Amino acid sequence: MVVAWYMDESQEDQRKPHQLRPNRPVNCEELRQLGVRSWKLDADSYETDPELAQIRKEENYCWMDIITIHKDKLPNYEEKIKIFFEEHLHLDDEIRYILDGSGYFDVRDKADKWIRIYMEKGDMITLPAGIYHRFTLDENNYVKAMRLFVGEPVWTPYNRPADHFEARQKWYSGGPGITANWPYWRQLTRPDDSSCCLPSNTDMLCFYFSLLTESYFFLIYFEFIFLLIHVEFLLNYFTC
Repeated sequence: MVVAWYMDESQEDQRKPHQLRPNRPVNCEELRQLGVRSWKLDADSYETDPELAQIRKEENYCWMDIITIHKDKLPNYEEKIKIFFEEHLHLDDEIRYILDGSGYFDVRDKADKWIRIYMEKGDMITLPAGIYHRFTLDENNYVKAMRLFVGEPVWTPYNRPADHFEARQKWYSGGPGITANWPYWRQLTRPDDSSCCLPSNTDMLCFYFSLLTESYFFLIYFEFIFLLIHVEFLLNYFTC
């Protein structure tokens, strides 16, 4: 599972952990409040993993490729590392799945503080459209990651300031843990779920039960109103 904490303000090497002293950790529920979701998967079997296939189907992650970030593998390595670490946002969600190695995603919270998210092999993360973020390798200087997209990929980063974009305004004004385009059941959270996974079957049953209950009382209410109207009509009829 991903591990996260608030960052210090040191200008040291960006690849260092940059934890506060004492450390101020950020749990999965707090990340969800910012729209950040994560999963722990089996990276060794990513080509045949049914859990990954199910997530891709549910989220409509129909496009993917694999990138290796290492000085011997990535063209224009130094330039790309600088670009990745520029604070920016995207107009679409950013989805990354670490197949090997490790690194850090940094995201801004709504108080404009940096949160550092450590990702290693098997971690998958979704950053919502409109959130300011950046990426860097850690001191191992290597990561192999799957990049996923809904539809055709759009790589355009918008460096800060980019507050005028609708995606930014939606993210900033959105309620806790709510992403505007998610169905209601995807907004359910389980504070006891350390894996930050999707809602359980129990969550889904509770949701559908509450929906049926609300519908039942809604029907009773309208039947009661109809009965009152009918009684009033009969009273008026017999008193005329």
